[in-house]
Amino acid sequence: MFIERPTAPGSAAARGRPSPGRNRHGCVPGFTLLEIAIVLFIMGLIMTIALPYFGGLTGARLKSEARRLAGRATYLYDAAASQQMVMRLNFDLDTNSYFVTSLDPYQPMATFHPVGGVLGQVAMPPGIRIRDVTIGTLGTATRGIVGCLFYPTGWVDATVIHLDASNGEVFTLAINPLTGRVSIIPGDINPSQAQLGVQ
Repeated sequence: MFIERPTAPGSAAARGRPSPGRNRHGCVPGFTLLEIAIVLFIMGLIMTIALPYFGGLTGARLKSEARRLAGRATYLYDAAASQQMVMRLNFDLDTNSYFVTSLDPYQPMATFHPVGGVLGQVAMPPGIRIRDVTIGTLGTATRGIVGCLFYPTGWVDATVIHLDASNGEVFTLAINPLTGRVSIIPGDINPSQAQLGVQ
């Protein structure tokens, strides 16, 4: 036998309204399977349209970092001559960054000291990597710290740097040892060809 319990006066059921959290049919509100499928379809469509642009953004970021590094090298070439200092552009391949140190060749027991400010350490953004650095006849480095020297006499170590992006794009930077000019070459160019192409 079923006994109906009396409702308390002033309750939602006594006023003829569904209890909180339920609709008028007594069901908990939510999304239907069709509504969820439509939302997933729209999200997939947006991602399909937007993904090609993400690759373009990575390529633009790679080009921007190549120009930034080339500008730093050009500045160091000029600064070495004007300040009569040996400037060193250091590539830390383990932390994917680069930084500048300087040495006064006219001081006794001279050593390289870090340069701060705008010449402080620069970390590559996500998706961009310093793949390798080739300096003169020293060979190619893919790990550790390697440095390119800018001399006050107007010389610089012949250097080739490869920057690559997560989308597979590569830029080759080549520093001319006589003029300090930095060439930015799209593509993965080997060091000997890159140095021949530097003007």
